[in-house]
Amino acid sequence: MSYFAPGALRSAGRNTLRVINWSVQASCVTLLLQHYVGEVTVSIGPSMLPTFNIAGDFVVVEHISQRYRKLQLGDVVVCTSPLNPQRQVCKRVLGLPGDRVYVDPTIPGSKLVTIPQGHIWLQGDNYNNSTDSRKYGPVPMGLLRGRVLCKIYPNWEWMKSGFEDIQPTERVLSVEQ
Repeated sequence: MSYFAPGALRSAGRNTLRVINWSVQASCVTLLLQHYVGEVTVSIGPSMLPTFNIAGDFVVVEHISQRYRKLQLGDVVVCTSPLNPQRQVCKRVLGLPGDRVYVDPTIPGSKLVTIPQGHIWLQGDNYNNSTDSRKYGPVPMGLLRGRVLCKIYPNWEWMKSGFEDIQPTERVLSVEQ
């Protein structure tokens, strides 16, 4: 003796297939967006103090800029660590291809390096506690995962370039006759 009518089993089966189908589609869309558009990740560690907290800030990382080589000096990026491919690092772009940078600008007479094509120079905001391009040299752009667009937790804010705009002072020269 059956407790369910045959029509009810077919209906339950169709509903289950719809839920599975919707779940698979939603998962595919989520993975595509995460891989090609952007993702939310956590930045943990002291190398980006005071921009990010040691305990971790949730940040939005967009993947479009780096795919089209639209990075600018001062952008904060996430990339695969050149020293440990299992780790991701968050650093600030301080040199683009063709730029000349000092390996350690805090040391007088520091070596000057030209950034090769397809590479960038990355440094943490906390110079005293950051493993960055000063240690591993220019980073291949192929290791970039994306540019940090904004910090969303604990305090929401757009990422700034980290550089101050220098406004030229206006000088008026007068010639007395």
